[in-house]
Amino acid sequence: MLGRLMPREGKFFDLFNAHAERIVEGSRELAAMLGTFTELDAHAQRIDTAERAADKVTHECITLLHKTFITPFDRDQIHQLITTMDDILDLIQDVAESVALYDLRRTTPEAKQLAEINQMCCERVKTAVGLLTNIKHPAAILKCCEEIDRLESDADRVLRGAMSKLFRDEPDAKNLVKLRTIYELLETISDRCEDAANIIEGIVIENS
Repeated sequence: MLGRLMPREGKFFDLFNAHAERIVEGSRELAAMLGTFTELDAHAQRIDTAERAADKVTHECITLLHKTFITPFDRDQIHQLITTMDDILDLIQDVAESVALYDLRRTTPEAKQLAEINQMCCERVKTAVGLLTNIKHPAAILKCCEEIDRLESDADRVLRGAMSKLFRDEPDAKNLVKLRTIYELLETISDRCEDAANIIEGIVIENS
């Protein structure tokens, strides 16, 4: 009787999807910012807007977690997934803020490529999260997770090449430090996407 009276599941899937939408928005803005290197303030403002909206979703999800008696899957996994997703967008915001803070004057092909890889990672996180409601059919979810893992490996390779080129060819020490920081932040975004994929894989394996 008590179980029937307590809240069940809530709207966790809706919250995951809403957060994932903001992640994709932020990743697209960052890719556009580093791709064209124009209207930097406008892109940064839109990233800030997405990040603030995502923070509200995260807070709502964690609040709901404390109030819900029966959750769709393990409580720790719910908490890990929403906070890891939040980390992705925080890092996207960190890159945008660093461009302004360091007064970066130019972008590079490697920064563009990393941002594009991150956008693809974020889009696949969104797809995987959206498929969690159909967890009894895990193949499509696991395929997205595998693609994220592959993209993260691609980002690692781009980072290694970018660092090698930077230390070999960049004559300005200040600009070297600025670009190194941007590269490392960009690569960390793909790492967090992989972390989200690993959490999703765990959810699928335990519940399918």
